[in-house]
Formats: sequence, C-alpha cells, structure tokens
Amino acid sequence: MSASFAPGRATRGSGLRRFLTGRQPQPERCGLCAVAVDEAHHRHLVDTENRAIVCACPPCALLLEQPGAAAGRFRLVPDRCLIDPDHHLDDGAWEALQIPVGVAFFFRNSALDRLVALYPSPAGATESELEPATWATVLGDSILAEQLASDVEALLLRRTDGRCECYLVPIDICYELVGRMRLLWQGFDGGAEARAALDAFFEQVGQRARTVEKESRP
Repeated sequence: MSASFAPGRATRGSGLRRFLTGRQPQPERCGLCAVAVDEAHHRHLVDTENRAIVCACPPCALLLEQPGAAAGRFRLVPDRCLIDPDHHLDDGAWEALQIPVGVAFFFRNSALDRLVALYPSPAGATESELEPATWATVLGDSILAEQLASDVEALLLRRTDGRCECYLVPIDICYELVGRMRLLWQGFDGGAEARAALDAFFEQVGQRARTVEKESRP
C-alpha cells in the first residue's frame, strides 16, 4: 500500500480494493525492497520526504526499528492504541476545534513543524485550519498529546451523542478510515452504510485500546 498524505486523497489498501471490485488485488510490495508482503501480516512506514504511507516486509520493518535507520526518512508506524478515560472533551471544546463533521484526527508534521488536523469527507482527507492556541487549550494538557509521536501517530476523535472519544492511534488506521468513508459516502450526511462502517471501526478501536499509564507523564 502506498498512500499520499495530501488532503483530498484517501488510502486504499488491499482489503478496500477487494471490497470495491470483488476481485483479488495484486499483492502489496515492500516499499524498501519490493518483495511481496502478506496483506494481513506486514507493517507500514511513513515516508517523511514524500508524505506517504508505504508497506514494509518484516525484515525491513525490523531494520527500521533501529534509531537513525534510513537517515530518518522512513519511520515505522507503531501498533499501540491508547485511551485516557480521565480526559474529557465537552461540546464547547469540540466547537473550538471548528471541525465540521463528527470525526477528525490530529498529528504532528515534522517537516512543517506544526500540527495538522484532518477529517474524512467524500473527497478524502480534508484539512482543517487549527490554531496552536486552540490545540493547547483543548488537547494540549492531555497525556495522550504528550505521548504523541510525530508523523506516525495521531489523536483520533469522534463526537457522538453529546460525548467525545479520543484515542492515540497509529496514523495508518486514520487513513484507512478516510478510505472507507470515501468509498461508502452517500448524500449529505454520508448515509446509513457509511455510519454503520464508522460505528464498526470505532468499536474495533475501542476494543484494541488500552488505558494509558499515568506514571509515564513527565
């Protein structure tokens, strides 16, 4: 899988292509050595130079775990998923973020040296302007924000039924979500199928997430 970070473009992995076409796609290949990789058992890298997510075979993924590997251009996407049940966002905090839909994700772009806020839309990942002061007020004091690794992790937020969920997740699953929404979106509000997919996605994230360790706060 290779996916651009550019706003307006979505990730499409093998599973999504098979869902869309009903055909078995061509095998994914490692973005470093080009060997074919198993769809269900491989890792992803962030290409910080081209702002893209690429696949990695197990040996290359192991190599990229070493500090300074590939001169820092390729960074291995972690697999951790965390939640802080003590951190809550109310409607006022969400409104301050100025996100026009109920789902968004935030990550630190090391090349731009700033935070980027994106949300799913029919056109793909759409960027929302985010003032640094707003970030600091709404999310800056969260232990999840303190632990967020640049480029490879994101804070994933969902507002529903008057409450807001916040997770620290691998950035590749955020683009997976963008791809699902782009494929399924219908009408003004996305439609029933897209909403069902969104519910299922966050159910999986909730099951996967573990509570962040408070003692890790500096």
